[in-house]
Amino acid sequence: MNKIYNLKEYKFFRQTLRRHLTPAEAKLWTYLKNSQLEGRKFKRQHSIGKYVLDFYCPSERLAIELDGEVHFNIAAIEYDAERSKYMMQLGIKIIRFENQMVFQQYDYVMETIKSEFGWYEKDHPLPPPWQGGEF
Repeated sequence: MNKIYNLKEYKFFRQTLRRHLTPAEAKLWTYLKNSQLEGRKFKRQHSIGKYVLDFYCPSERLAIELDGEVHFNIAAIEYDAERSKYMMQLGIKIIRFENQMVFQQYDYVMETIKSEFGWYEKDHPLPPPWQGGEF
């Protein structure tokens, strides 16, 4: 099986992004780090395949992307759509917020993130437990 998480060739890029968070990323990180949000562990600038996600919660298979002006052009929209499709194929959901929402609608952002906890289990329920007997 090929490794797809935090590939070595993206290490410097991830480190650079961590050192230079946008103001919105820095603010949201203060509320996500150290498992503060309902005990969920988030990672910042976590790469999966060739893509680096702003924030990723492995236990929830949930990524959070904060979008600034750089995301509002045709090339960026197409790139983000390609990335979202790739993540969904891996069973990872991406939710997006505009940067300004972290400052102006903080409660909405946090409630939206929490409302997505458990999304994977809702969409991919486990089969009922085996009750014994023959196969």
